[in-house]
This record gives sequence, structure tokens and C-alpha cells, in this order.
Amino acid sequence: MIIRKLVLLIFLFPVIALAETTSTLTIYAPDYFISEWGPGPKIKEAFERKCSCNLKYVSGDPLSKLMLEGKSTRADILIGLSSDQILKARKLNLFDKINFDFSLPQLPINWKDPTFLPFDWSYVSFIYDNTKIINPPKTFIELANDPRDYKIIIQDPRTSPSGLALILWIKSIYGDEAFDIWSKLSSKILTVTKGWSESYGMFTSGEAEMVLSFITSQAYHEIAENDKTKTALIMNEGHYVYVELAAKVIKEKNKDLSNQFMEFILTHEFQKIIPLSNWSFPVNLPEENWHIGFQNLPKPEKSIFINEDNSAEIRILAIEEWLKAMTK
Repeated sequence: MIIRKLVLLIFLFPVIALAETTSTLTIYAPDYFISEWGPGPKIKEAFERKCSCNLKYVSGDPLSKLMLEGKSTRADILIGLSSDQILKARKLNLFDKINFDFSLPQLPINWKDPTFLPFDWSYVSFIYDNTKIINPPKTFIELANDPRDYKIIIQDPRTSPSGLALILWIKSIYGDEAFDIWSKLSSKILTVTKGWSESYGMFTSGEAEMVLSFITSQAYHEIAENDKTKTALIMNEGHYVYVELAAKVIKEKNKDLSNQFMEFILTHEFQKIIPLSNWSFPVNLPEENWHIGFQNLPKPEKSIFINEDNSAEIRILAIEEWLKAMTK
């Protein structure tokens, strides 16, 4: 019996030793990213094949969790940050620089930041039901003054990155006139939700004719649902570019593994997962390799983007104007 136990231990020892030495890369990511229909599971599977490691996701708002934990954080990587969160993230002094050069030919803005790495992007847009709204407005002024009785659902800029992007978008175009735009738009706003998922669920259930979302939402309906009744509203003034980012936390432990994952983000293997799971444009995949539904999406003639310093400068005023206009 003793001999049998010894033989069993000899055979089990390599497996136990391997389990103890396998590194774990911990990534903080939003719920939508790691859900079964999001890109997270496929990315985990693909990266684990390359790294001989374990990739562990922790769900929730990545930046909020990091701000609470500080230097004691378990995170090696944060993914799912928006470009409007960069200044707040940078001020934590918890992120390391990327140690490789990269170019992002599919991104419509020039990106050279050495710390925050884009992995996908889209244009912020309203999605409308084209069976209920014919000949939609083409500018925010037209939208605000449209006499037709239809309702719009938006997200709260204080709690939602897409909601914040909307008020920055309008403020960047109209400046001091943004308050007047919101004053007129307010009568068309059915409700303001905390986040995007709640808004979009209400829209798809038929509670409103228009919702704040992204141009690429149209691709989801056409590709996944074979539904051509949901259309992105293209504004003549241009559209706000919404960029999603990843960043690595300053740590000696898992440093090489973190670098490996950051480089993996720009590979074809990672990028090809993005369009049909995160329903966004990839940053490093030639357009001819996109699904035809993405290639055929309507796109604005002008891209609008506000850098982190300007965004921080105007966001407080923009939110104050929005609140005042919405509560008149």
C-alpha cells in the first residue's frame, strides 16, 4: 500500500508542481466585456494558448475598483477604459508605459499615447427605428427643433461613458449654445438611464423611437438579428469618436506576462474577435477583413475627438448645463 502511494505521488508531483508555478494574469474588465456574448471568453482562450498561463477576469468598473484599491490592487491589466477617463486614470500614477511601438491605421484620430492602448472604437450616434421615423434630422439643431412627437432615451453623463461622450460631443460643436440645444431636446427625452444596457433594452422593447448608442449598433441588428429597421443617425456636424483602451498596472510581478498581453491586443487573433462580439471597429485589422456589415455601415464625414485635458476642462460645465436644461 505504501509503495502504491509513493508511485501515485511520483506521477502526481509534476502536475501539482505545474499548477503551483503557472502564472495568473488578472484583468479588471467591465461586465459586458467578460459576459458569455462579449469578447472576453474568446480572448481568454486565445491568450492562454499562447502564454501557458491562467487569465483571470474581475468584473465591474475597472477604474473605480483601481481607485479604491490603489497600490494594493490585484489587477495586472485594466481593459475597457474610455478615452474620456484617461486624465483621471493617469493621475493615479499606477500605470506603466508600453514598451513597444505601434500604429493604428483603422483609428480615425492620431493616437500616440505611450500608456493607454486602444483596442476598439466606434462613433457615438443615435440609433432610430426607421419604420417610425422617416427622413430623420441631420443636425442637432434640426433634432432639437423637430416638431414630430417621438421620444429619445439617453444615458446619464455622470454615470455612463456614452452619456458623457454625448454632452462633450454637443458642447464641442455648439459651445455656449449647447444649453439652448439641451433645453429644446429635453422635451424629447423619454428617460435618462444610469447605463447603456438599460437604455438599449428599453429601445429594443419598443419604449422609444431613438436611443443614444454607437454607429456599430446598426451592424449588430443587421448581422446578428437580420433586422434592418434599426439605423444609425448620421449628423452633418460630425461624430464623436469613442475609443476603448487597455493599460497595464505598474508591477514587477507578471511584468513580462502583462507586456505579452498588451502586445497580443494588436494581433490579428485578438482584433478579429472584436467586431462580432464587442460590436465595435477594430483598431488594427484592415477594413477588407471586416464583416461586410461593418464595411457597409454609414460613416460621418468628420471625426470629433476631445483630448483628456480639454475634456476635463469642459466636462464640469457641460454636465452643469445639461442638468440645468433637463430640470427646467
